[in-house]
Amino acid sequence: MAAADTSPNAGAPEGTVRPLHVAIVMDGNGRWAKQRGLPRPLGHRAGVEALRRTVSAAPGLGIGWLTVFGFSTENWSRPAAEVAELMALPKRYFESDLGRLEREGVRVRVIGRREGLSKELVRLVENAQARTAHNSRFNLNIAFNYGAQGDITDAARRFAEDVAAGRRRPEDLDEALFGSFLATADAPPPDLIVRPSGEQRLSNFLLWEAAYAELVFQDVLWPDYGEEHLRAALAEFAGRDRRYGAIVADDVLAAG
Repeated sequence: MAAADTSPNAGAPEGTVRPLHVAIVMDGNGRWAKQRGLPRPLGHRAGVEALRRTVSAAPGLGIGWLTVFGFSTENWSRPAAEVAELMALPKRYFESDLGRLEREGVRVRVIGRREGLSKELVRLVENAQARTAHNSRFNLNIAFNYGAQGDITDAARRFAEDVAAGRRRPEDLDEALFGSFLATADAPPPDLIVRPSGEQRLSNFLLWEAAYAELVFQDVLWPDYGEEHLRAALAEFAGRDRRYGAIVADDVLAAG
């Protein structure tokens, strides 16, 4: 029996190129609950179900990396009861899904500041990362207590500390070196950033890494998200002309 194809484009229709790395802002849980007359915590719990559906669908669509925005550093300003509910979501997700993720070859990483998180949650995160560290079939990054501006600031501080300690010189710094200090250092830059819920902004998500990402905004609330919406985002991505600041040969000939 032939070995299963687990390359980044496995499962993609022939002739198409799927993004290696897709990032999603999981937005709209509160509005989803409000539309149904439900408490906001039930919207967040429904959002966890959408995450399960999306993670399950992604490898079969040729995606090798998925980064999801779960809790931002700005979310601490929400009501205490809602923050407590958001803090409980990783525990629920890992308790129910970690064994399956481990068996299915998913490597889990949680990026973001550990400050402010409970010791129990930090232990849970470290356990999930340790148990799946050997996996390579699919990479799931969960941005939790994360903000891109804060991550950039932390990276600058770490480089400055290296300079102060004599390990680096100021002239050593370039884009590649600076990127190595970011929380996303071991991941490729996102090819596609998706934001459901109808909002059209990045909201402090992967600002450095998004330099050449394609952006797709979808008018669906996150708890309703599933494989069909991810497919639609990939189809829109496939139609984009990614030039990375350059021009193609046909444009050069036309200009002449």
